Amino acid sequence: MTVSLKPRMHQKLGWAVVGLVACALLATPLTRAQTAPVLVMASTTSTEQSGLFAHLLPAFTQATGVQVKVVALGTGQAIDMGRRGDADVLFVHDQVAEEKVVAEGFAFKRYPVMYNDFVLVGPAADPAKVRGKDIVAALGKVSASNADFISRGDKSGTHAAELRFWKLIATPDSKGSGYKECGCGMGPALNIAAATGAYVLADRGTWLSFKNRGDLQIVVEADTRLFNQYGVMVVNPAKHPHVKATEAQKFVDWVTSAPGQAVIASYKIEGQQLFFPNAGK
Repeated sequence: MTVSLKPRMHQKLGWAVVGLVACALLATPLTRAQTAPVLVMASTTSTEQSGLFAHLLPAFTQATGVQVKVVALGTGQAIDMGRRGDADVLFVHDQVAEEKVVAEGFAFKRYPVMYNDFVLVGPAADPAKVRGKDIVAALGKVSASNADFISRGDKSGTHAAELRFWKLIATPDSKGSGYKECGCGMGPALNIAAATGAYVLADRGTWLSFKNRGDLQIVVEADTRLFNQYGVMVVNPAKHPHVKATEAQKFVDWVTSAPGQAVIASYKIEGQQLFFPNAGK
């Protein structure tokens, strides 16, 4: 008696085809993800913690196909990443430091992108009596009354601005006994201030997105010295040949274009716009 093996062979071949198709379907997304360009952006904690990048970057990826990995640090640390060649593009907010890194040849031209402002936040009771529109007078009162003040102390753009303001008070070498540096980002600094009833300088974008306010309020705003400009720069491949300069320039071109600027302007929390585009101005 002869037994045919053809049905079994057909069954094995069928399962083999199914397996190959399944593997192909599983492998295709991975292959695409591996081949898609990924840009490393060193930026500030304010752009990340305010929620701007979660709103902005998907639109950029949709327009260009380029994905972005964000490393959120203080501006000083972000710029140092660029100097080391650990980032492809810088999105930061300390114009003096930005112009220096361009002059040193570690980045191409600096492009203005957007602005918002800094605000001084403090307890509702305002124990140092600083409320008003003069940031220098306010810090002078904080110093004189030894009120609690939380400084980021992290070489960020916000920290750099704060130090500039302290230098303008009547006693620039004294910040008062309540002054403390946390060496942390904007969100943690606000958390500490909320928990201890301290004053803190914050960018308005992070403040508007911050939920754990306790009894903190804005006590100083609308001083023209509180203006906060953001810039973007491509890291120079002449210094670091591995830098993805082409993709980085795509980001710069897009974020300073009318579509990119419109996306920035459209980002709001509870109806309030957090950042104001001003590329080319």
